[in-house]
Amino acid sequence: MRLGILRLGVLVVTGLSGAMWAAEPLTFVRDVLPVMNKVGCTSGPCHGGAKGKGGFKLSLRGYDAEFDYRAILHDLSGRRFNRTEPESSLILLKPAMKVAHGGGLRLDPASADYATVLRWLSEGAVYGDVATGGVTKLTIEPSEVFAEKPGPKQQLKVVATYGDGATRDVTQWALYLSTYEPAAAVSDGGLITTQRKGETSVLVRYEGRLSVVPVTVLPEKAGFAWSNPPAWNYIDEQVNAKLKRLHVLPSKLSGDEEFLRRVSLDLIGLPPSPDETRAFLADKRETRLKRTAMIDKLMARPEFLAHWAVKWSDLLQVNRSKLGDKGMWAFREWIKESLAANKPYDAMVRELVTAKGSTFQNPPANFLRFTRDPKVAMETTTQLFLGVRMVCAQCHDHPFEQWTQNQYYNLSAYFATVGIKNGGDSDEEIIYDKREEIEIHHPKDGRVMPAKFLFKTEKFSTEISGEEKHLRETLASWLTARDNPYFAKAMANRVWSYFLGRGIIDPVDDIRASNPASNAALLDALTKDFLGSNYDLRKLIRSIVTSRTYQLSFDSNEWNVDDEVNFSHAAPRRLTAEQLYDAVYVAAGVKPKLKELPEGAMAQDFPDTTIDRGGFLDLFGRPERQTSCECERRSDVSLVQALNLLNGSTIADALADADGRIAKLVVSGADDRKMVEELYLGALSRRPTAQEIDYGQTYLRKGGSRAERAQDLLWALMNSNAFLFNR
Repeated sequence: MRLGILRLGVLVVTGLSGAMWAAEPLTFVRDVLPVMNKVGCTSGPCHGGAKGKGGFKLSLRGYDAEFDYRAILHDLSGRRFNRTEPESSLILLKPAMKVAHGGGLRLDPASADYATVLRWLSEGAVYGDVATGGVTKLTIEPSEVFAEKPGPKQQLKVVATYGDGATRDVTQWALYLSTYEPAAAVSDGGLITTQRKGETSVLVRYEGRLSVVPVTVLPEKAGFAWSNPPAWNYIDEQVNAKLKRLHVLPSKLSGDEEFLRRVSLDLIGLPPSPDETRAFLADKRETRLKRTAMIDKLMARPEFLAHWAVKWSDLLQVNRSKLGDKGMWAFREWIKESLAANKPYDAMVRELVTAKGSTFQNPPANFLRFTRDPKVAMETTTQLFLGVRMVCAQCHDHPFEQWTQNQYYNLSAYFATVGIKNGGDSDEEIIYDKREEIEIHHPKDGRVMPAKFLFKTEKFSTEISGEEKHLRETLASWLTARDNPYFAKAMANRVWSYFLGRGIIDPVDDIRASNPASNAALLDALTKDFLGSNYDLRKLIRSIVTSRTYQLSFDSNEWNVDDEVNFSHAAPRRLTAEQLYDAVYVAAGVKPKLKELPEGAMAQDFPDTTIDRGGFLDLFGRPERQTSCECERRSDVSLVQALNLLNGSTIADALADADGRIAKLVVSGADDRKMVEELYLGALSRRPTAQEIDYGQTYLRKGGSRAERAQDLLWALMNSNAFLFNR
């Protein structure tokens, strides 16, 4: 034997084979399971799959150490472990390819990993103590990689801290993944190679713990000079700081016409009318001053409430197929009344989570009506209000996050007392708390799962106090606690996405360590502002739209043309189904005519998705409101949509309306120039260029019906990208 060496405070003996053996006995928890995870035994394509492989099943990524230990030592009557000749154990023979193995060579007999497993078997295959042998923390060095140009490499060092306070260098057993390999790749051993300009994150996973190392690669391009653009508020400060560091220049400020159309669509769901555009352009006040005044004016309009009621109705699944007619109308009116009163966000959430009584008389009770099952209620609550997707943990520990299967059922237990019974009306239901809760059982062993929170806050431990009688009230208090690290952040991130086209964490309802924020400082600042205003949604919205970042042009420059995540320029967004439908009627100068709604109602006034079912709105991505996921609303562009814009009845009927814009212009005797200008202002919210005026007038004068030619011109504008997208 060679001399022992001291590493991280643990005596290590090096054998002739090169294996590194700790002097203390090896255990499955601390020493062997990491090897199995690293070589892929517990991966999805191998034995960690839902059905395992070759009659041998392990937990996915080794999340259930006890299950894996039993599978190795006790399944097949213990045939995988040869107690008299450990080196003849199937758990060694197969991965070493001494016996045929479908997964190929996984353990080289000359490797240190093979020696580790062999020694563990020779010592009696000790399981170990999860409390002391489990990993409590990962420390990565360096914690961030910043390359001045593509090409440099950086070796990561991963140190695990265990429950007993011991530490160990586990670099060779950790698992690594780059979220964007074109910018930087990472080897199995943790060596990062920067490849081209961009940003990525390297995910480092070891024994149920996950850490993220941000990697930034600057462009080799010379000549960058920071332009020092002004910061109108804290948002610009955080965005500009990141852009300066990345050598990215923000675009110029948008023009007044571009800004007005964008902010009108974003705040009230409708483009401005020609008269509104002319009035704004005629305002000679300083740019920032007049834009702020316009923002305040738009936020005071009733259409603001209608537009934001659509967003909330999507999230809360306001749909008569689930709630009945009366329940649907009551729930939607509660949403609008809450928005009109600017009710604090935490108060709205508390009312939803704790609601009891009639779904007609107490509309928030509809939240429990459409979730119904305790597990569905928990999944909806966490995804909607924390941005956390718990659904994966129903069957196994979350593969990309800290959440466990135990936590899934612990949290579901908070909804175990919810009862639903019929009310006096045929569609009415009553939400109440049962005297005895339905027991939530773990699917593996059937044990009853007590109510526990996902994590501690200052006021709440992970386990509910035995004196608590009202589970949902306690859950609501923990959920909306000011020091809950997810609650305010999730909503700030969601609202940001409505205006900038993507979340700072994206998708917005998938917040996890392995999905890091593109600008953590910006998200922290938004969250702080939201908390400081006592969860004032209007103030949060106003902070975003009054920022210079929001008001940047969509035109890129040579330094930001490739930027998609740092908000250096506006990103064109396809209009939502309701926005597009209403924009057609605004451009045509008429109102939709629908039997189900009062005269003058627009698409954003529709209470649910049953109106115009299967028509224009559904074609352009209106959600059915069957889930609370933002992904249910589609913003794709398809050939079928293009054909509908070209030949569909929605645009054709609006253009031909006898009370429409074109008919009124013809009757009023408007000349060709006036006609062209009005059509551009109505459809695109901007004045036509000199060339566009010339083309338009030439077309109108070609003969035949002037009204029909004007309809053709407006039809062409409605089929342009400038009409279809909010830029």
